[in-house]
Amino acid sequence: MRVLLVEDDAKIASFVVRGLKEAGFAVDHAAEGDTGLALAQSTTYDAAIVDVMLPGLDGISLVKRLRMARQTMPILFLSAKASVDDRVAGLQSGGDDYLTKPFAFSELLARLQALIRRATRAPEATKLTVGDVSVDLVTREVTRGGERVELQPREFTLLAFLLRHAGRPVTKTMILEHVWDYSFDPQTNVVDVVVHRLRSKIDPDKTRLETLRGVGYIWRQPHA
Repeated sequence: MRVLLVEDDAKIASFVVRGLKEAGFAVDHAAEGDTGLALAQSTTYDAAIVDVMLPGLDGISLVKRLRMARQTMPILFLSAKASVDDRVAGLQSGGDDYLTKPFAFSELLARLQALIRRATRAPEATKLTVGDVSVDLVTREVTRGGERVELQPREFTLLAFLLRHAGRPVTKTMILEHVWDYSFDPQTNVVDVVVHRLRSKIDPDKTRLETLRGVGYIWRQPHA
């Protein structure tokens, strides 16, 4: 899942970005409304979190432009303005929900997940299982053959991404975009390094995670 955060408060933005990444989301952050609009117009997102008061293009105007352009992704407003009129204005501009500051990250996450569920009209999976490997997206517990495996945050996110695409090739570019959130130098070996670490922990017998030379990687579905 990829989320756009448009928030000019550096402290709040850092807090939200860190929390969303820990919850398994890929996050792009913009500190200005115009930058957020440009990102929303050039990248596909599963949802957006938009502050109302922004430098340049304000959040309300930003969302109105997105809706006029027929952007349908769910949008959660953040604002220090808590009056009924302010909330109504946000929702009437095209927002799907409105959360006032200060807020608990757990509530923001719950609201965001609910918006995405409604938008996709499907329950959000909380557990991924392929063969004998299982990932709990809530508790972040990983097991292989019933035994728990300890992973670093980036390894966990990569494994979840691979399991979601089990049986299908994924390129290094796809992994960079969804696991690292932004574009690296194409010549970087950061993907190879983390894949190597993940493989040593979760696939030491090299029967699950396969390297496709010139393409990327594939998590093999178990044979029936």
